[in-house]
Amino acid sequence: MSEDAELLGRYASERSESAFTELIRRHVDLVYSAALRLAGGDIHRAQDVTQQVFTELARQARRLRKHPALAGWLYTTTRLVALRANRTEQRRKAREQEANSMNELLRNPASEPAWDDLLPVLDEAMHRLGEKDRVAVLLRYFQNQSLKEVGARLGLSENAARMRVERALEKLRAQLARKGVTSTAAALALALTGNAATAAPTAFVATLTGGSIASAAAASGTTLTLLKFMTATKLKTGIIGAIAAASVATTLMIQHQAQARMRAADASSRQQADELARLQSERERLSDLLAQASGADDRSSELMRLRDEAAMLRPQTNDLAALQEENRRLREQNAQPSDQAKTPLQLKEEVVARARVAKDFLFAFVLYSLDNQDQFPASFDQAARYFADAFSADPVLDDLAQFTQVTNQFEIVYRGSRNALTNAGNVIVLREKQAHQWPDGTWSRVYGFADGASQTHSSADGNFDAWEKEHTSTPANQ
Repeated sequence: MSEDAELLGRYASERSESAFTELIRRHVDLVYSAALRLAGGDIHRAQDVTQQVFTELARQARRLRKHPALAGWLYTTTRLVALRANRTEQRRKAREQEANSMNELLRNPASEPAWDDLLPVLDEAMHRLGEKDRVAVLLRYFQNQSLKEVGARLGLSENAARMRVERALEKLRAQLARKGVTSTAAALALALTGNAATAAPTAFVATLTGGSIASAAAASGTTLTLLKFMTATKLKTGIIGAIAAASVATTLMIQHQAQARMRAADASSRQQADELARLQSERERLSDLLAQASGADDRSSELMRLRDEAAMLRPQTNDLAALQEENRRLREQNAQPSDQAKTPLQLKEEVVARARVAKDFLFAFVLYSLDNQDQFPASFDQAARYFADAFSADPVLDDLAQFTQVTNQFEIVYRGSRNALTNAGNVIVLREKQAHQWPDGTWSRVYGFADGASQTHSSADGNFDAWEKEHTSTPANQ
């Protein structure tokens, strides 16, 4: 990636249009092809998205000089800009008109049947791959580079690059299979090789350099409407509604059992409290008798008897106090159904849901930063007015109130500037307060990163400190 970094450096420091033109030439087909697919074949919208992506590249050139994979950043940014443009278009049209229009846009009688199946789901499946796998597929099939060139870009030998590409292609095939598109890895490679890259119109490419630079210059110093498009990357892996909806009948049964145990514990606790009060009263009565009897020599035998009774009462009182404490602990333990009482499917669905929640929160955080000099919020309350935008941007979310109620499950880790980060995908912004244990004894915890991604990290012993330290950045003002 040194050539891209050098070209970005020349543009950032010298405002070299020739350097920026070369960057566009190297990557325009990748950006335009992805935009065209995501726009459903709408050439004008694809061109508009491409223009906006390169405008954002010009604006962030200085920061992106150190980005390890510019092709990956461009591909992700294209998806975000295109998705936001699509949502704007969808709000403008009636749902029935939109469905008919999209069907017409996606219909391409001249294309191969297999490619027709891939079109609606390819980019979503690509964004479910890990960063390294996604970049490998992009370089090999979307930018038509040889395995030797892929290896050079990734710092691998040609043979290692071949293995990386094959593994990534197999993962992509598995993701597509979940969407109902089945094929062999070889057939998928053939389809991508012939169709994934679409050359941008020559006349359009010629206008990109001047338009991108001019737009970036005009937007400096103000809050860019474009940046509204720059939301969380690697989004859409789960569903916020799954927090309450996963296996409803089983959850209700567990809650009913827990409530029954709590009622029994409360009744037992009340009985023990009454008994403890009675014993304490009896102890005080005996103490009074003991005090009265201490000055009477003729009642020495009664004094000894009372002392014995008092000594017997002490351990009983202590035992009852211990039982009360145990009942309190049991009530707290039964207040929420334990993770151990849930099925592996329930736990998996809830992890996916929490990852979705983290990404939607990061969407709201990014929108907040756009209006606040690129600063992430210091609390959920600060970003609360942007939750509605995150809600509307999520095509599956159906309960805004439920979305806002789960803020107490997460905590903010990074409160600094987005632009201060050179590797946003490696810095934790958000994490779950509480880790969750699986039936096999391992632990997991959901994290959200500054580039908008979310990740579920696992630990064998429940200790995440060392891993979190590697992914934490402390801003100067925090």
